[in-house]
Amino acid sequence: MTLQEFFVQYPAVAIAFSGGVDSAFLLYAAQKYAQKVRAYYVKSEFQPEFEWKDAQRLAEELGAEMKTLPLKVLTVPGVSENPPDRCYHCKKAIFGGIMEAAAADGFTVLLDGTNASDDAGDRPGMRALKELSVLSPLRGCGLTKTQIRQLSREAGLFTWNKPAYACLATRIPTGEEITEQKLSATESAENYLFSLGFTDFRVRSQEGHARLQMPKEQMEQVIRHRQEILSTLKQYYQTVSLDLEERK
Repeated sequence: MTLQEFFVQYPAVAIAFSGGVDSAFLLYAAQKYAQKVRAYYVKSEFQPEFEWKDAQRLAEELGAEMKTLPLKVLTVPGVSENPPDRCYHCKKAIFGGIMEAAAADGFTVLLDGTNASDDAGDRPGMRALKELSVLSPLRGCGLTKTQIRQLSREAGLFTWNKPAYACLATRIPTGEEITEQKLSATESAENYLFSLGFTDFRVRSQEGHARLQMPKEQMEQVIRHRQEILSTLKQYYQTVSLDLEERK
């Protein structure tokens, strides 16, 4: 099945929109082939501000309708405690909220940007999507991440080479409580490193200590900026260390 054929079968769709590579291309395809489409962005403590701005920019460039839904995700049972299946509880709340808003707007079909390269397996988040009957047309049409980036580039989407960015909660190890303060520290630290030109990295947090995971080619740059990085990040963390195992 092609995406065009998919949208003939499902002409009116709601899209869970994150502003990332996959959901951006899905929104582009829906705008092109569907008869009626609306994007829904859930704004919670887990999403950094730049993701919301990217989502707004992409929707505006495509001329797509986008609705922002606020969610206090840390109040959702099973989330702030950060158990192994935290993602299940989080996804269930996010997609449940989108489905409720979409239904009120007249949409009965909800799509997400899972692609053919994603390992569906028995991941908690995927389980939530399956329970809610969310459709994943990129995956269903066999489109891989590489293909989606290439098609996005051909379509002129600025997201085509955007690095993957997991939610802020993934920086905190399973079992450690997630708080707004920890999430804010992560966002501030990563925004600062972005401002220095670093890309595709993570600032991992554990009990008030930060560990930087960087691509191999950026490690020397970290050392060159060592003192200013320490000075800035120690506003948020007790200690700051560099993981010598490169981020791949």
